[in-house]
Amino acid sequence: MEVAILFPVVLLVITAIVQYGLWFHARSIALAAAQEGVTAARLYQADPAAGPDRARAFVETHGSDTLTEVTATATVPGRDQIGIQVTGRALSLLPGIPGLAVSQSAEGPVERFTTAGGP
Repeated sequence: MEVAILFPVVLLVITAIVQYGLWFHARSIALAAAQEGVTAARLYQADPAAGPDRARAFVETHGSDTLTEVTATATVPGRDQIGIQVTGRALSLLPGIPGLAVSQSAEGPVERFTTAGGP
C-alpha cells in the first residue's frame, strides 16, 4: 500500500528533475549561441545579419535536439554596442506539452578604429 502511494510521487519528482536538467541545458545552449552571435556581429565592419545567423547556426550545430523553436535577433543596447537575443523552448518530456521557454542574451562593444586621444 505504501509503495502504491509513494511511487507516483517519486516518479513525478524524478520527471521534474530531468525536465529541469533539460531546461538548464537548453538555457546554456542559448547563452552560448548569443555569445557566438555577438562575437560575429561586433567585428569591424561586420554585416548586421551576421550575429543572428551565427547564433542560429550554433544552435543547429550544437543543440538542435535540446533547444527548439529558436529565434535570434540583434539588439542595440547602447551607442557602439551590439546585442544578440536567443529565444526558444527546451525539449519537453511530456508529449503534446510545449517545453519551458528559454531566453538568453549577450552584448558587447562594436570594434572600431580610434585615434590616440580621440573618441
